Amino acid sequence: MQQIWAPWRIEYIRKANEAGCILCQKPKENNDEASFILYRGKNNFVLLNIYPYNPGHLMVAPYRHTANLADLTESEVIEHFDFIKRSLELLREVLNPTGFNVGLNLGKAAGAGIKNHLHTHIVPRWEGDTNFMPVLSDTRVISEALTATYKKLKAKIT
Repeated sequence: MQQIWAPWRIEYIRKANEAGCILCQKPKENNDEASFILYRGKNNFVLLNIYPYNPGHLMVAPYRHTANLADLTESEVIEHFDFIKRSLELLREVLNPTGFNVGLNLGKAAGAGIKNHLHTHIVPRWEGDTNFMPVLSDTRVISEALTATYKKLKAKIT
């Protein structure tokens, strides 16, 4: 069997055992660049996923800690979906993907990695962006560093 080293995954493994909610903690740190927060609203914020499926993988999350979509207020929902729309426009302009996966994973059984704080994933997709790596070796190849993607996206916002 061939081995592919992925030493950066240890950060994910260690963080998975940390107490607290990452989506509650990151906005409170007030260091948007280090937290990869692209923009903030009154009720929601947008950040890069630090364990992306593809470059530009964003998440839109409410500041309020809830796992239940029905718990969101009308203003939280309106802003949340406005941020999804704005994020799609930003990604189209900067990264020019040919498609998107947009969705919520509500609950552990649905694949939620952060099961107690709902968030919407926005994953840019390009024709031909899949290959044999995830299937054969459970490894994803991300073609651009998070900091580079963050800087490109942030430059178009400010």
